[in-house]
Formats: sequence, C-alpha cells, structure tokens
Amino acid sequence: MLRKLNLIMLFVTMPVAIYMNYLYAPTEKIMGDVQRLFYFHMGYVIVFTLAFCLNLYYSVRFLITNNLNYSTKAYSHAEIGVLFTFLTIVSGMFWAKPVWGTWWTWDPQLTTTFILLVLYGSYLVFYSYSIKFNVPKYAAIFAIISFIDLPIVYISVRVMRGISPVVFGGEGGGISPQMMDTLLLTLAAFFFLYLVLVDMRLRLDKT
Repeated sequence: MLRKLNLIMLFVTMPVAIYMNYLYAPTEKIMGDVQRLFYFHMGYVIVFTLAFCLNLYYSVRFLITNNLNYSTKAYSHAEIGVLFTFLTIVSGMFWAKPVWGTWWTWDPQLTTTFILLVLYGSYLVFYSYSIKFNVPKYAAIFAIISFIDLPIVYISVRVMRGISPVVFGGEGGGISPQMMDTLLLTLAAFFFLYLVLVDMRLRLDKT
C-alpha cells in the first residue's frame, strides 16, 4: 500500500514540479533561464542528504546489532547518495559556466561536495571488499567517518565564504514566493523519488 502511495505521489508531484519550473516560476532577472537548474539541483541535494543520513543510521545499527541486513541497507542508500551527489555536481557545473564563466572552481562548498563524492564512492568500493573478506564492520566505520563531511558541505557556504550563493538566510538575496512554491514542490517530488528508488533498490537485493 505504501509503495503504491509513493508511486502515485511521485507521478503527481514530478510533472507538476516540471511545469512549475518552466512555466510558473518567473525568470530570474540577472541569471535568466539558467537559474531554473536551481530547483532540480536542490532536489538532487535533498536526495543525497537523505541517503547519506540513512546510510549513517543503518551503519550504526549494524555495528550495534551485527545484523548484516542493516549493512546491506546502508550500502543501498549510499549507492543512491553517490549517484545524486554526482548529479548535483554536474548540474552545478552547467549553472556555473554561464554565471561564473567557468565549469569549476575550488569554492569551499564545491570542494567539500566533491570530497563527499570521493568519500562515499570509496565507501562503495570498500564495502565490496569488506564483504568479500567478511569484515563489513570496517565499511560501516568508514561510512560513519565519511558522514562527517556532510554537515561541512552545508556549513561551508556560510563559515568558509566563497562564491557559492547563500539562498536562505539574512545574507542571501532570497527568492520570490513563486520560486519558493516551485522549490518546495520540487523538493517534495524528489523526496518521493527517493522513496521509490530506495524501495526498488532494496527489492533488488531480495530477488
């Protein structure tokens, strides 16, 4: 029942999010249409944030219980997290080229996000070897250590000020009500996408 509900919500919210992105949200005065990448960019961010938080949760549960099922779930969430971290970086690059004049710069937030991708990409490889040699607890420990970078990604844009914009808060320029509506609906759509992807990934392990 819950699986069907998540699918229904995904198929309802995602088309509406796409419509609002291109036809409802106003064009940003300075950046123009390239700013529309922001909504899906933030959708990718919410997915990898949820994925790595759940990876941490199941990694800790595995260390406490030694139940290998938790280790498998941790790995599944990490796979999704790595994919969407990669999409976050790529979409950010397509935004950066016309706005900053370069595909990439070692801005603190970009750098810490890249480190996050490297850490969890390494975790996926490390996990495979840890299972092969029957020492999955080491992968769980590595996952917990890797998670330390996630809050740094969020903090970096404020504490280690670079050129990445602060969208929310006193230092940011803010966004219009229509843009906020679009952003919130897009985040909801990607939340349901995340739930559907997790369910599909976990069912693959049972087949």
